[in-house]
Parts: sequence; structure tokens; C-alpha cells
Amino acid sequence: MNDERVTTIASVVGFDAASRRLARRGAFVQTPLAPAFTDRIEEVFGARLTPEEVVDRIVSDVQREGDRAVSRYTRAFDNRDVDRFEVPKHAWDAAWDGLDESLQDALRVAASRITAFHRKQTRPSWIEPEALGIFGQIVRPLERIGVYVPGGSAALPSSLMMIVIPARVAGVREIVVAAPPRHHGGVEPVVLAAAKVAGVDRVFAIGGAQAIAAMAFGTETVPHVDKILGPGNIFVTLAKQRVFGAVDIDQLAGPTETMLIADDSADVELIAADMLAQSEHDAQASAILITTSARIARQVPDEIDRQLGTLDRQDIAQASLRQNGLVALVANLAEAVALSNVYAPEHLCLLVDDPWSLLPTIENAGGVFMGEGSPEALGDYAAGPSHVMPTGGTARFSSPVNVHDFQKVISIIGANPQAIRELGPATIRLADAEGLGGHAASIRRRLDRNRPA
Repeated sequence: MNDERVTTIASVVGFDAASRRLARRGAFVQTPLAPAFTDRIEEVFGARLTPEEVVDRIVSDVQREGDRAVSRYTRAFDNRDVDRFEVPKHAWDAAWDGLDESLQDALRVAASRITAFHRKQTRPSWIEPEALGIFGQIVRPLERIGVYVPGGSAALPSSLMMIVIPARVAGVREIVVAAPPRHHGGVEPVVLAAAKVAGVDRVFAIGGAQAIAAMAFGTETVPHVDKILGPGNIFVTLAKQRVFGAVDIDQLAGPTETMLIADDSADVELIAADMLAQSEHDAQASAILITTSARIARQVPDEIDRQLGTLDRQDIAQASLRQNGLVALVANLAEAVALSNVYAPEHLCLLVDDPWSLLPTIENAGGVFMGEGSPEALGDYAAGPSHVMPTGGTARFSSPVNVHDFQKVISIIGANPQAIRELGPATIRLADAEGLGGHAASIRRRLDRNRPA
């Protein structure tokens, strides 16, 4: 064991100790604001408001004032004077032409895989006759969606494609993207290039809560949408929560997370690499190893230290591992899976001798990565399924972004006289039980008319 280890990562032994460390409930935990953020809020609003209060003001102002409020908050928080929010198509073309050819090819490969995967998920409308009439469902795409692409420490063209392409496959008629203004008031070129490849209709250089409000309620420039998707910081997340009801949202995304289950057959070098790949996302990210091997539990922290120095984002990865990383040693794989099912990780990596034998026991996960040849990094970019997955334990009840997120179902009821005769009495009884006499009368009148002369 290295007594001079650079990265401190928590270690526990036993199922009960691991359970206590992994206990959580709820999708979204708010982290304290950095002092610089708090100072900026006081400067803009004249008071030290909470994030919820900030978002409430921004959303209310945008709803009331439209573009004028969007401009004001863009100037205040992004330090940009933007004359025109919408990014013209010639800027998309220039962004694409300015990319290295290998990056163009990578975007095309990813787009092709994401498209092919989600085409297998489409579902048809159905209308079928039966003895009691004609019944069915019509599947219709949403009219217009909004996609938020965060700025932060790294541009995320992959997240744009992982949302936009399933929406296109679903048949959404118009897709708009909002992203924080960066280059001379514009959007990151690689994000514009991804928008071009994925089939986006319009891009707006707007960030933060003001972008969410603009898409939810519409402004003189930005059209209102039916659903808003995409990750973001605390203000974006709270804004999505605030506008829910006026529009649908995908989720209240928390920090990204990976859980690895490893037995003694797993490669220590690859385990460490996968944990670092997760940790470099953000200081709030979580990389958790559950192993049945004392050797692996002992060696992985040292291997993480060895690899850490090769990363450009080593400070972020180190902070993540110190704050949120965990190595847990348990007795067997059944205990490991039980911990995973309670924790409900966004990503679950099965680095075991026979991952397919464990799959039937997995109940809660955003995505399952089968074996050492299926690293999470592959899923983040080019495997095909959307990498926008439930976080914070919400994999207990929600799913990754998929085609169904962009469709709605309309029920069709075409009852015939036989249906009134056969189902009418039960309907009347239930209506009477609920004290809804008008409902019962509606059926009785039809029964009276259907009686033989």
C-alpha cells in the first residue's frame, strides 16, 4: 500500500458498511454555491438570494419581458452583449468547415450509431375492431422541443446528439437548441457542428435559467417548446423544475455517476481507467467500485494514483475521487448486485468473468455495460443508446432519453351499441359509487334507446 498516495479515496469492508455509505434518497441534491457566484448574485440583484430565489426572478422576468430580460441576464451572467440571439446557419457551416476531418468523421459515426439504435425503438399507432367497437392508440410526435447544451468547463456536442437524434427518429417537427454564448457572443463551434449533423432546426446563444424560461414561455425571438431536455448547472436544473407544467422536462439531472462491480478476474488497470474517466467529468461526479476481491480493493487506489498524472483534468478527477469516490469490498457478487439495485446508478459496469449471468438480477440502472470490452466511455459517444440517463437514484423509476420521450399517445374509443349494453351497467354502478349521477344518466339514456321495441 502506498503511504504517500496522492488521491485519497474512501474504502469500506462489508455489505453493511457499504450500504451506509451508499444510502441516499431523492434525485437532486443541491450543492453550496461558490463564493464568487454568491457575490455575483448580490451584485446583480442587490441581495444575497438563494438559487431558488434567483431562478424565480429570472423566470418571472423572462415570462413578463421576453427578449429584454434575456438580454439583461445574458449581459449580467455571461458578460456578453448579444445583439441577435439566434445563430445564423452560415455560422453552422463555418463551424463544420473549421473542424478537423477526423472530428467530422467521428461526429458522423456517432450520429449513425445513435440513429440506428433508436430506429429499433419506434412504435406504430394501432386501431383494431373487436366485438364492442373499434379501439386503439394514435402515436404522435411532439411538435417542438428545446435542448439545452451547457457550457461549463467542456463543450458537450455528444449530449446534443444524444437528445436530438432520438427526437428526430420520433418525428419531432422542430428542434431548437440553446447554449451559452462563448466566442464573441456565439456558440462553441463544435456544438454548432453537432447541431448540423444531428438535424437541429434553430440554435440560440442563450445560457442559464434565462434560456430555459425563454424556451418554456417563448419570447419575441425564441419559440416556446413542448418539452425541454438537457443537463445544466444548479440554475438550469431549478429553472426546469420551475417551468414544469408549462412544458414537460426530461429530468432534474444531478452529478454523473458510475458504479463498477468487479470480481478477481477484472483488470486493475482498466478499473482505474474507468473510474478516472468518470471522475474527470466534474468534482461532484461519483466513481464507485464494489468488488469481491481483496487484491483489487488494495491495488486500485494505487493504480488510480499512477494514471492520474496522465490526465489534463487531473485536478477535477482528484477532487471527485476524494469527495465522492468509494472502494467497497463485499463477500460475493450477490451482495454487490444488491448494493447496486438499492443505489440505482446512472451507469453500471459489470467487470466480472460472466457479466451476462448477472444481468437478470439487475433491477435499477440507467445503462449496464457488459464486461471490460464495453467501457462507459464507449456509451458516452458512439455505442448508440443515449447517454442522457437518470441520476441520483432515479433509475428506480425512470429511463434514459429515448424515442418514447418525444411521443405522446392519443387513445381512440369507438364503442358500438353492444358495448353500451355490456359495459353500461358496470359504468352506471361505478359512477353512482363516485356520486357522479350525470355520468350514470349519460349511460342510462343510451341504454333506454338501445332497448328492443
